[in-house]
Amino acid sequence: MTRYDGDSERTFAALPPAHGKGFALTWWGQAWLKALEETALDLSQLKAGRRLARAGAVGAVSVRPGRITALVRGRDRTAHRADVLLEELTGDQWDRFLEMAVERAGHVAALLDREMPPHLVEDAAATGIELLPGMGDLEPQCGCEAWDHCAHTAALCYQVARLLDQDPFVLLLMRGRGERGLLNELQARSTATAKSRPEPSDASARPEPEGVDAAEAYGMGDILPPLPALPELPKPGTPPSLDTETPAGPGVDPGALEFLAACTAVEAHRLLAEALRTDPEQHLTGTELRLDQDVVRLAAGSPVGGVAERLVDGSGRSREGLATAVRAWRIGGAAALAVLDEEWTVEGETLARARAALESAWDADDRPALRAKGNRWTVVGAPGQLRLGRDGRWWPYRKERGRWAPAGGPTQDPGTALAAVRLAGEEQA
Repeated sequence: MTRYDGDSERTFAALPPAHGKGFALTWWGQAWLKALEETALDLSQLKAGRRLARAGAVGAVSVRPGRITALVRGRDRTAHRADVLLEELTGDQWDRFLEMAVERAGHVAALLDREMPPHLVEDAAATGIELLPGMGDLEPQCGCEAWDHCAHTAALCYQVARLLDQDPFVLLLMRGRGERGLLNELQARSTATAKSRPEPSDASARPEPEGVDAAEAYGMGDILPPLPALPELPKPGTPPSLDTETPAGPGVDPGALEFLAACTAVEAHRLLAEALRTDPEQHLTGTELRLDQDVVRLAAGSPVGGVAERLVDGSGRSREGLATAVRAWRIGGAAALAVLDEEWTVEGETLARARAALESAWDADDRPALRAKGNRWTVVGAPGQLRLGRDGRWWPYRKERGRWAPAGGPTQDPGTALAAVRLAGEEQA
């Protein structure tokens, strides 16, 4: 439940405990926690704060320009007032932000959908405005009189990450503008911009059109009814049969050709669906698959008969190995396949971050015994394993019939990944 006090303060009711759940599921929530983790000097305080947040020790959170506040109960149940300060944007910075947002209507639409597209942050940064906090930007103040981030201010930051996941306007309020005032000003600027556009030179010769001016309607889009959803894409059809009276040419396998045509139709359908639900400016050119990866992709299309046998022969894997690779592909595509196949040495800062994540993922009494080898941490005495991807995410693995197999998708929290291993074991039991 959220209470609004005017437009300069929002108070969020205390969130329930989050046992076993990770914090910051969105990229902007993760950026918030990164600023916390890069600022704090004592990792043990971050760990204690995460534990308090998971236990529901953070009370109602008040969000105001430049400050967030809550009462946080420590392990001894003593309540301390915790504050975290974040510098507000100046009036000139807000003017530049609003002008930029008016020019890019997609930014406003995303905020109304409670999302913060990367391009909004990048475009703001290009005008000298840093929306997301960086290292040292989150200044702690606590009744326990700690001079750095303590468990209480860390717990508050972890809890606010959950609020940011739900509503990025929380961040904008911390930067100095409330949601309603911000939207009203965007609407006013959009309307003024539309009205200031010059009329064509022959406007007087044309009759006044009926209805609402299109530019004005576009500028007022945040208060108009939403457009209807796009119709669902039809499922990919079945390619025509190649079973004709004309014999196939030398080296042509009609069954394999039909299978490839069906796989191509499915992939085309996937690409079209992705294009329709994504901002075209966010499209990234995919990396071309290697031959061994493409074999796994094709095998994921459930081939039968001779086609399946040919894929096994061409994959360089055993039948069981290809089945495991297909399972990885269906979970996470080429990234999951790389984690399945590659074992690499974790060094330097990457190793330090991995160890810190493992240290803070569990309480001392709950921490499993792990044996490290390369980028793989195996649970001693149990069929579970954590694999670190090159992007810093943790992948859960479980030993099945003597072979390590993926047990779920990647997460930022190794504790959440290991919980997925246990859940997979329970489902198979």
